[in-house]
Amino acid sequence: QGQLVESGGGSVQAGGSQRLSCVASGISFSLFDIGWYRQAPGKERELVAMIGTDRRTNYADSVKGRFTISRDNAKDTAYLQMNSLKPEDTAVYYCNIPSWATSNRYWGQGTQVTVSP
Repeated sequence: QGQLVESGGGSVQAGGSQRLSCVASGISFSLFDIGWYRQAPGKERELVAMIGTDRRTNYADSVKGRFTISRDNAKDTAYLQMNSLKPEDTAVYYCNIPSWATSNRYWGQGTQVTVSP
């Protein structure tokens, strides 16, 4: 059974930066697209960024130019570098394989990011 474990969250002031990590186990990491998702209180979970097996990336409009997704296949790890953080970025952040996310097959515990004004 594969799993993905998120870390790196915490509290930061607006304008600050944070880097999230997602370590995979039990899967052939390099063969999968990886997405970062977030869920703010009272809101639906949304896709924030995705990186393909070919390292192509795409981003939600709300984070374009501020967030960068990357991956290190040798470490079975994906990252989300978040700069110029805003209070509206406050959420629990999750990483997942898109097909697992769509089918609700698996969700990890996530990591909380709190941005204060």
